[in-house]
Amino acid sequence: MRKIVLAAAIAGAALSLAACSESTEDAATDAADSAMADTEANVEAAGEAVGDAATAATEAAADVGAAATDAAATAEADVQGESTEAAKAD
Repeated sequence: MRKIVLAAAIAGAALSLAACSESTEDAATDAADSAMADTEANVEAAGEAVGDAATAATEAAADVGAAATDAAATAEADVQGESTEAAKAD
């Protein structure tokens, strides 16, 4: 009895797989291609966002470095009694 039920289940599964039409297979292929294109676009957008963030971070670091240099020159000028330009030249 179990063998008959198992054989019927296998036959049903085989028929359901064989029933897929060519248009269904084409639609599945198109869906997979579309998903791949979407993934590529998202990866590209993420890469651009990371690049923009890196550029902004680099510019911010340069601004902080310039501000630190100016502050150090001002402090040195105050301590040594000279102008800020002279302190920057040291």
